[in-house]
Amino acid sequence: MPSELIKNILHNDSTDHSQENEKILSRLRREKINEPVIYIGSGTCGLIAGASKTKDAVLKYLNEKGIKADVIETGCIGMCSAEPILDIQLPGKNRISYMHVHEEDVAKILNDTFNNRVNEEHILGQFQGKHLVDWEKVSYIHELPFFAGQTRMVLDYCGRIDPLNIDEYIAHGGYSAFKKSIRHYAPNEITSLVEKSGLRGRGGGGFPTAQKWQIAYNTQSDQKYLICNADESDPGSFMDRALIEGDPHKLIEGIAIAAYAIGASKAYIYIRSEYNLAQQRLRKAIEQAKEYGLLGEDVLNSGFNLYLIIRVGAGAFVCGEETALINSIEGKRGQPSPKPPYPAVQGLHGKPTVVNNVETLSNIPAIIFNGPNWFRAVGTKGSKGTKVFAVSGKTEHIGLIEVAMGTSLQHMIFDIAGGIRNGKRIKAIQIGGASGACLKGDDLETEVDYESLLEAGAMMGSGGLVVMDEDSCMVDVAKFFMQFLANESCGKCIPCREGTQRMLEILENITQKPKDSQQHQSLERFKGVMMLEELAQIIRDTSLCGLGQTAPNPVLSTLKHFREEYEEHIFERTCRANVCKGLREFIIDIDQCTGCTICARKCPVNAIIGSQRQPHFIVQDKCIGCGLCYDSCKFNAIYIH
Repeated sequence: MPSELIKNILHNDSTDHSQENEKILSRLRREKINEPVIYIGSGTCGLIAGASKTKDAVLKYLNEKGIKADVIETGCIGMCSAEPILDIQLPGKNRISYMHVHEEDVAKILNDTFNNRVNEEHILGQFQGKHLVDWEKVSYIHELPFFAGQTRMVLDYCGRIDPLNIDEYIAHGGYSAFKKSIRHYAPNEITSLVEKSGLRGRGGGGFPTAQKWQIAYNTQSDQKYLICNADESDPGSFMDRALIEGDPHKLIEGIAIAAYAIGASKAYIYIRSEYNLAQQRLRKAIEQAKEYGLLGEDVLNSGFNLYLIIRVGAGAFVCGEETALINSIEGKRGQPSPKPPYPAVQGLHGKPTVVNNVETLSNIPAIIFNGPNWFRAVGTKGSKGTKVFAVSGKTEHIGLIEVAMGTSLQHMIFDIAGGIRNGKRIKAIQIGGASGACLKGDDLETEVDYESLLEAGAMMGSGGLVVMDEDSCMVDVAKFFMQFLANESCGKCIPCREGTQRMLEILENITQKPKDSQQHQSLERFKGVMMLEELAQIIRDTSLCGLGQTAPNPVLSTLKHFREEYEEHIFERTCRANVCKGLREFIIDIDQCTGCTICARKCPVNAIIGSQRQPHFIVQDKCIGCGLCYDSCKFNAIYIH
């Protein structure tokens, strides 16, 4: 049952600040604890790294030692490459964090920490606490390069609080912005505050958030809808998932404020079917919000009604487009509809509908609580606030980062993410998801805001950032994204359905050698590449929705910045990175070959011939370039030509 204190905080403008109440709030914020608290990073990334086994080992240790402690599963703090992450807070001392903690490491780390020793092998840092004792010679988390270069506004509590404890969220100020909104502001005043903040949509082209809200609010209707788009499906993007797993109540509060602002009594969260953990935590958080009177009839005795419903998508990329998403919620096939009319005028069931993504809505509570000027103080002239990016690829640190708009790619990749692994050279940055663009490694001074990225030939998109080093083939990268986009096309319009498939065929042609019996393919390869840019422009100009209109971007951007690699594939039939299997030629060095026959046994097409203990040879016409021989040779007798 909800505690009486939390009820009072929610339902009354003035709360009893007695010493006893302050102690309860302090305990909920973990400022003062009476027994140890152990936090385990249990977002999807942590679970994949083995956090469940780490938790089991922690519970086993506590049981065997007879130690009473709270064990809390948190979301991801952002440093996914350090998972599993285990934090320990002892009474009176700062919370200390350890990385790469697997089940076999738990006992040693807990022994050391419970005896006031720092386990140097796994130490990550410590959180600076109010009136708490520091651990000696341990860096503060916020001073580590990965966190020091960030401006965390949306991710501030991810990985730090219990995502399923509504009391803890409220003790940290949660739902106070919602209460402030419905008690002290008219709906159009909320929209005005958001407009003054300069918030733009964080899911694509950066459309002004307040403008959508105002259109929906001004459209007369007996029913209006608010939809949270959590159908995140770009390769390399996992921001929305981590936000929901780490701080679901912040999203629910943002949805509630947005629904109030546009006059919607019903809201939907459209989420991917693959996001099982995010769904579980959302459902639990919604149940808690209902129990506390934050959802349902007459919310907080304000006369405002709000019903929040989860709809699970079937995993179609095209349903990230708002009209396709609306069709899917209505039970129709997930296909885009022509615009206008726009959803804000005629959307779900023909009623005014606002569609915002997870990050956009998660910004709303802090804007209302702190005021629009607080938000405007961060960012650039045309792009206010922060942006969350999912950094993946070849950087030292993989994970979620949140930076002020206008931060350079140089700062994000080298100062925060630690630079390129293994001393390699940066080659390219794919930004904006599957429909985004590849920038050269020389473009590191580019700032991440809507205008600067457009000038550089890219776009913000949802916030995926894939970093590639010199071992990447840019033609292969373009082929990967084009294959994804061709497969995900809904097929409704011809330019996208047929055009993306044709572009993929051209890329496939130039990443493999023509056989002797198919010499005419050389001409086709050349003609195909000559058509790529023209075909891309036609697809861009005539496709129905944003998916088709932006689908050519990976090819156009790689052609622009890495044309020499296309020319090598076409004319020299070589791949400088030795990635394209169809262009690789494996040679056996007869002076190194011992005739062990391992390579011949591994070859799936019997392209290797030779007698035992005699040098072997590869029949190039039969070789498919799979590389199994190269990987299996123990004598370094096989090399790539």
